[in-house]
Amino acid sequence: MGKVLMIGAGGVATVAAFKIAQNADVFTDFMIASRTKSKCDRIVEAIGNPNIKTAQVDADDVEQLKALFNDYKPELVINLALPYQDLTIMEACLACGCSYLDTANYEPKDEAHFEYSWQWAYKKRFEEAGLTAILGCGFDPGVTSIFTAYAAKHHFDEIQYLDIVDCNAGNHHKAFATNFNPEINIREITQKGLYWEDGKWVETAPLEIHKPLTYPEVGPKESYLLHHEEIESLVKNYPTIKRARFWMTFGQQYLTYLDCIQNLGMSRIDEITYEAPLADNPSEKVKVKIVPLQFLKAVLPNPQDLGENYDGQTSIGCRIRGLKDGKEQTYYVYNNCSHEAAYKETGMQGVSYTTGVPAMIGAMMFFKGLWRKPGVWNVEEFDPDPFMEQLNKQGLPWHELFNVDIEL
Repeated sequence: MGKVLMIGAGGVATVAAFKIAQNADVFTDFMIASRTKSKCDRIVEAIGNPNIKTAQVDADDVEQLKALFNDYKPELVINLALPYQDLTIMEACLACGCSYLDTANYEPKDEAHFEYSWQWAYKKRFEEAGLTAILGCGFDPGVTSIFTAYAAKHHFDEIQYLDIVDCNAGNHHKAFATNFNPEINIREITQKGLYWEDGKWVETAPLEIHKPLTYPEVGPKESYLLHHEEIESLVKNYPTIKRARFWMTFGQQYLTYLDCIQNLGMSRIDEITYEAPLADNPSEKVKVKIVPLQFLKAVLPNPQDLGENYDGQTSIGCRIRGLKDGKEQTYYVYNNCSHEAAYKETGMQGVSYTTGVPAMIGAMMFFKGLWRKPGVWNVEEFDPDPFMEQLNKQGLPWHELFNVDIEL
């Protein structure tokens, strides 16, 4: 049915590749490309399907991307590389007539700041080219946005209060590790909080607002208000929302380490100059520029390697309050994902699984012609029903609770 090229070879890409391979009736031709081709080859080896092609590409380089796209001629490019590379990949897609899908919005490398404006600016160009760009098709953003669209379609006349809650109640048995790219993860958590209330954005100090929330099958976990990108598109697409917030759980040990990292200057994203001895001639020294956070990433555990001993589960969902037939009601829709089950199926932990599976389903929606219209779209702007159906079939079943205490 469709020819797809996936860029990236990390944990999320590994899961997406397994899922694409499992749905060969939809994905008839498949290529994995990354800066390091051997990583792509390892994924193919793990899946055990020699028909999957691999290639080397630097996703920062538009010309390299164009050469690859023109050679392979994919109908859809799935971007599971870094958020810094969203715009170069979108440019190459436009130049080569490929549609586009990603899981995280663009952020500039030199500033810990993310918003959709950069990618929304491509809307007219994608429309004129007759190409589809699907933004934010992971879990959050992604499934949480689709949960909201599903609630609006089936259970509410007016959504007024939206709280997205993300709990990782798993244990990887490491002193400190991040569940996805450490650089992106730490940048996200250490910036100021942001939420929407009464038609405007309210800024908070990092991790300033927190409270215990009770998660299904998990129990109470301290949850912290963060800025998260799907809030930006959801309040635009559902203007009845009076307040929208995003909450994530962190263990005390994680926060203590994070505090130390910040106080030691290791979370800095600006360059510093360091004088280092040459590896092959220690008597000679050379000045090198390093970004502390990138150096920290190099010494922390690779999120791809956490799966083996990871136990417990994630619990992510939307807690919604609003009106139906003139009466107020609450609704909680969520998925719980087992780290052990995710590892058994794909060799990756649950955080990678919950992002990689929706990326594949979004691509499936595109190839089935269900999510295909020229322009740049966030996932909640498409019909949620066929996506929700596939979540149940592809390993991320969801559950609904009506008129319960949503605690928020």
